[in-house]
Amino acid sequence: MAKPSTVKLKVVERCHVSPQPTSSSAPPPTSECDELPLTFLDIPWLFFPPSQLLFLYEFNYPTSHFTTTILPNLKHALSLALHYFYPFAGTLHLPPQPTKPKILCNRLRDSVCFTVAESVDADFLHLSSDSHRDAALFHPLLPQLDYSLLTSPVTTKPNQLPLLAIQVTVFPNSGICIGLSYHHVLADARTFNNFLKTWAAFSSTSLGGDSYLSTIKSTLPSYDRRVIVDAHGLESIFLEEWWKKKRARSSRKAANDVAINMVRATFVVYPRDMEMIKSWILAQCEKKNEAHPVHLSPYVLTCAFIWVCLVKAQEQAGGGVNGSFCFGEDPNYFGFIAGGITRMCFPVPPTYLGNCVGFGRSTATRKELMGEDGIVIAARAIGSTIKRLDKDVLGEAERWIPEWEVLIGSDIHMMASGSPKVDLYGRDFGWGRPKKIEEVAIDRTRAVSLTETRHVKGGIEVGLVLEKPLMEAFTSFFNGGLRTLLS
Repeated sequence: MAKPSTVKLKVVERCHVSPQPTSSSAPPPTSECDELPLTFLDIPWLFFPPSQLLFLYEFNYPTSHFTTTILPNLKHALSLALHYFYPFAGTLHLPPQPTKPKILCNRLRDSVCFTVAESVDADFLHLSSDSHRDAALFHPLLPQLDYSLLTSPVTTKPNQLPLLAIQVTVFPNSGICIGLSYHHVLADARTFNNFLKTWAAFSSTSLGGDSYLSTIKSTLPSYDRRVIVDAHGLESIFLEEWWKKKRARSSRKAANDVAINMVRATFVVYPRDMEMIKSWILAQCEKKNEAHPVHLSPYVLTCAFIWVCLVKAQEQAGGGVNGSFCFGEDPNYFGFIAGGITRMCFPVPPTYLGNCVGFGRSTATRKELMGEDGIVIAARAIGSTIKRLDKDVLGEAERWIPEWEVLIGSDIHMMASGSPKVDLYGRDFGWGRPKKIEEVAIDRTRAVSLTETRHVKGGIEVGLVLEKPLMEAFTSFFNGGLRTLLS
């Protein structure tokens, strides 16, 4: 029987959850309305669509059990977490040019839109699998949030936009999906994960656990933006790029629709696979008397293998996708986010609330990636870029935005989002760990999502959304490449 191409939902409740005002353990607000200025590390994320995460949990109870037993506690736990992470309930203030955007937090009026829905006909087991699934199936599970900050209108009056929205969907007698949409300008993955840890800790504690005390101590946010030092004048460079792009695009309608015939799939690279890839790379270097790549971490090995598989799949599709062609000597890029907490030339607290990441872009020609030593070339390029970022994560940062623009939504180049180090699969709200996590925004950014594996320590889950023929080609190269390495 064919799987349905849409997910039909019935809205059970739509409300707003505000930060808990009476928690005595949280620091008192300095004022009724606080301003959180954007740093130069936040501004580049104004160019990106919201991050969209789905956490799918097994839950073998009817909807009535969820709404009466689980839901009140889940909303109360969210209110407690928002008391500590109050900017998540705030708004992004987009003023007229040339003023810098900022985050506004009003302790008396702020809230997060919280929607509860029930699935009418969706197959939870199919949605939470690794197999090829229609990408459009996942969109109804996400809460509504303004898609593009670039396409919001430029007006003479300030424009204030919510930063976070949440939707919980119940699949009767099979599962729960927590859908989150948030603008990355508010927080990087590290900060957002700290927020989720705190919410989950309060939720599981109310259900009988005792983990919240140690969790909230280790995740309480630091709001001191003075720790981010702009020694190179990057803020003015990024702001100029922002306003230039916003003037050019604010009259356009945001492109919320995803191309038809798109499928989503998850591929797992296990530790044994990484060891095979590493051994093969070292053997090739020895055979040709070449120096080993400077950095062969699990992240590098996985990304190198995926990059080559994707290029070969594109080549099989005729040298390009959707009419975008790339030839052998043309450059092919791999872009990724690099954590900045340990890389910045100034100290940043691990619990700093905001963005503290850099950007890396590796380059190889398609001819090199298609060749016999394609994985070696890819690993050498990615590893060398990481080593360069280790020495100077802000080196050439003035080029980040134009380099990002080449990658966002590209059919040819590859960009990785997420990090296997964040441990998203540890988010237990009181009914167990997630069965599956999906990053839905890759439908539009055309990035590849990376998370840790849910079952095997040290593995990496790779999420892709591609046109169906391209996904079939990629699957063939992925499975065939691992079989070749095994042999």
